Amino acid sequence: MKIIVTGSLGHISKPLTQELVAKGHEVIVVSSNPDKQKDIEALGAIAAIGTLADVDFLTTTFTGADAVYTMVPPNYAAADMMAYCRETGENFAEAIEKSEVKRVVHLSSIGAHMEKDSGLILAHRQVETIFEKLPTDVAITFMRPSGFYYNLLGFIPGIKAAGVIVANYGADDMLIWVAPADIASAVANELEVPVTGHKVRYVASDELTGNETARILGEAIGKPDLKWILISDEERQRQLETVGLSPAMAHGLVAMFSSQHTGALAEDFYRHWPKVMGKVKMADYAKEFAAIYNQK
Repeated sequence: MKIIVTGSLGHISKPLTQELVAKGHEVIVVSSNPDKQKDIEALGAIAAIGTLADVDFLTTTFTGADAVYTMVPPNYAAADMMAYCRETGENFAEAIEKSEVKRVVHLSSIGAHMEKDSGLILAHRQVETIFEKLPTDVAITFMRPSGFYYNLLGFIPGIKAAGVIVANYGADDMLIWVAPADIASAVANELEVPVTGHKVRYVASDELTGNETARILGEAIGKPDLKWILISDEERQRQLETVGLSPAMAHGLVAMFSSQHTGALAEDFYRHWPKVMGKVKMADYAKEFAAIYNQK
């Protein structure tokens, strides 16, 4: 198969490219960074250098492909995150329709079933809605991974300063975690599976409470008594603004994690529990977390 992979050589796109190439597929990796071309080619893939803002570039790149993996790269510098995600989603949709691609696997997120009160996740909901308007002969899988393990790295400064993890979710809440490598494997599988219409697939690697998560990470960094402390939305908003986030970005994060605390974010996940959990468990990720923790 000729498969297009967006996301350059990011956390998911790199292992995805490696797996697809190993399976014998012709893989074209889209990147906005010309410096990535040699690295892409070193994996046995073809580099397509251009920007996701250029619909003509995307259309040309997608034309003739058997399948396309799309994802909206995070852009925390965007003045309006929702507008950025909407425009990127519209560019993808236009290029998919013009190029007549019939198979799409799109990276969305757990919580994308929610129409409100999910904070930054609403951006994913927005893109799913755009894709749902594509012609009916375009088969789409919406991948909805749970919380990425590497998001835990954001707690390192707090652990070093206060010896605890502090957030407006967690503690005794059940948290669902996922490794990018497990997402990549699931995406690779979906790209090869015939599908008609629209499908949602959740991806998760491990399920633990916040305190269980803290214990595993704490043991890995030599702090076996590490605790996860639950604070209010208002206090978390102030904390995030204090470290430099804009009020809007901070609010988006707080609302997202608040919906995780209430359980609303994972409601649809539990209705469609993945048949198989990923291979990478929190105990595996804790080794990586500890290595980064000890470098800081």
